[in-house]
Amino acid sequence: MTTLSSTALTGVNAAQTQLNVSAHNIANVNTPRFKRQEVTLIAQTQGGVQTSVESADMTGSALASDVVTQLQAKHAFLANLAVFKTHDRVAGALLDQSA
Repeated sequence: MTTLSSTALTGVNAAQTQLNVSAHNIANVNTPRFKRQEVTLIAQTQGGVQTSVESADMTGSALASDVVTQLQAKHAFLANLAVFKTHDRVAGALLDQSA
C-alpha cells in the first residue's frame, strides 16, 4: 500500500515534469523545425502518477496549450503541497501529548 506522502510526492514530481516540458516548449517556440514535447500522465494502480515525455508528431508550437499546461501544473503542485502540509499537521496533532 502506498502512503499518502508518497502519492502526493508523485503528484509534485509530475507537476514539475509538466512545468519543465512546457517551459522547454516555450523557450524553443521560434526554433526552426522544433518538435515540441508532450507529457502523458499515467495513473498507478497502487496510487500516484507516473509521467512519460515524448516528442509531438508534428513540428510547430502550441503556445496557448503550453501556457495552460503551466497553469494546470502550478495548481497540481499546490494541491499536492497542501496534502503534505495537512499530513504533517495531522501527524503533529497525533503525536502531541499535551492536547
